[in-house]
Amino acid sequence: MQGKQVYEYAVIRVLPKVEREEFINVGIILFSKKAKYIRMIYKLDEVRLKSFSTELDMDLLEETLKSFEKICQGHIDGGTIAQMDIPERFRWLTAVRSSCIQTSRPHPGFSDNMDKSVEKLFEELVL
Repeated sequence: MQGKQVYEYAVIRVLPKVEREEFINVGIILFSKKAKYIRMIYKLDEVRLKSFSTELDMDLLEETLKSFEKICQGHIDGGTIAQMDIPERFRWLTAVRSSCIQTSRPHPGFSDNMDKSVEKLFEELVL
C-alpha cells in the first residue's frame, strides 16, 4: 500500500425528528492526519428531507452546515473551533450530538487521492 495514507470519514445525517432516530445522509467529512487533509461535501435535497418532515427549517439546516464547512476549512468566521488543528476540528465535528444534524461514527480507509475518496464516498453514501 505504498503511497496510500490512512483516512477517517463520517457521514453527516439530518434527523428531522430526533426522537424517531430516522435519518437522511446529506454529506461526508473526510480527514487524514498524515496528509493534513480535511474536507466536507454536503447536499440538502429538500424534496427528500420534506418527505420525512414538512416542519424542517431548510434555511437553518443550510446555515448550520455552512458553519460546519467553515470549521472544516479553518475559516476565521468559523470561530474558535475553526482555529484548532485539523484532528481537533474533525473530532469536534464528529462528536456525539442530540441535535437534528449528527454524524456517524468515524470509519477508516486508505487512499492515495483524498479528493477522489471523499467524492466517491459522497456518491456512494449520500447521492
